Amino acid sequence: MRPRNALNIAAAALACLAAAAAAQTQNAPPPTPASAPVWSLGSIDFSGFLDGYYSYNYNRPSNTANGQTNDLYNFNDKTDQFSLSALDLTLNHNPDPVGFHADLIAGRTNTLIHAASEKDTDNYIEQAYISATPPKTHGSEVDFGQFVSSAGAEVIPAMNNWNYSRSLLFVWAVPYYHFGLRTSTPVTKTWTAGLQVVNGWNNVVANNGGVTIGLTSALTRTKYSWDLNYYTGPQNVDTQKGYRNLIDTTLLLTPNAKFNAYANYDYGQNRSPASGSGSTALPASSAHWSGIAFAAHEQVTGKVALSGRYEYFDDNSGFSTGTAQDVQEATGTFEYKWLQGLLTRVEYRHDWSDIAFFHRGDTGRVDAQSTMTVAFIAFFGPKR
Repeated sequence: MRPRNALNIAAAALACLAAAAAAQTQNAPPPTPASAPVWSLGSIDFSGFLDGYYSYNYNRPSNTANGQTNDLYNFNDKTDQFSLSALDLTLNHNPDPVGFHADLIAGRTNTLIHAASEKDTDNYIEQAYISATPPKTHGSEVDFGQFVSSAGAEVIPAMNNWNYSRSLLFVWAVPYYHFGLRTSTPVTKTWTAGLQVVNGWNNVVANNGGVTIGLTSALTRTKYSWDLNYYTGPQNVDTQKGYRNLIDTTLLLTPNAKFNAYANYDYGQNRSPASGSGSTALPASSAHWSGIAFAAHEQVTGKVALSGRYEYFDDNSGFSTGTAQDVQEATGTFEYKWLQGLLTRVEYRHDWSDIAFFHRGDTGRVDAQSTMTVAFIAFFGPKR
């Protein structure tokens, strides 16, 4: 069976599962371990973490080749060295009826989530927004500012994911954050819907005068939850012609307290208008990307957990990764919690492509890459 056919079949199966879930009847929180305890000062809660790691790449890519990085990774991309992935401080005041939330972040993660053009506007900021819960709206919330995207099965802080490295879909298929307005409204006891009006993908300042619209839906039941998100809006520089569209959906299964699993599917499209004239003219184009990921997590004991992930990503035009390719990856992660607020993860990951994409040594290119990573994550603090 061809990979693309397999992807279509898997996506159809996922859609059927999601439809069945909806028939039984804000993006729900991603699959995470227990939240970190917080320190408090009055009504303001403080929390944070430090995330560092050592990664070994069996291809031994050099600094000359690609900056000595793991190809297709983000946040923990530096290899054959110790590295600080993130240092984070969070301040939160729950709306009563007005509140705020701010995540300040430094390290490699900060470098990679912000484009060079955004450094002057939101450097060292993962999120910063004010919140309000208007009276007589049955739990509705309105947020304004910079906030992480509702798309994706994973999140930026590694400790809140099952695996240490982020998936191909999280890195290449969906945005990290938006700036603008978002709302969420509980329609029923189990279904929450939302509307977002934002500047675009991963930017505070828009450069085309247009806005992106996001529609979110979260259905949460005892044994499963289903999230469906849709974003559409102009994303091309200095023009409102040509829209970028994204469909993102995740089905999370929670049959018991120890075992969880999810399936995540993404489909994206970016239309670019014709530009230039004469010998420099470029025709209109439409780039597509899609992918599917499956993951499972078993809490073996109170201190030990095992997680696995497989995904397939089709970047048939090279819009996301810079090269037209079909790429797959499989990851296994061992987690050990030393004590409250300190954990270690040991992870093996293997990526492979249908072309020689991965750097090897100074000048070599091969079709696969294997890495071994050991990470330490400390988060604070004592409970109130």
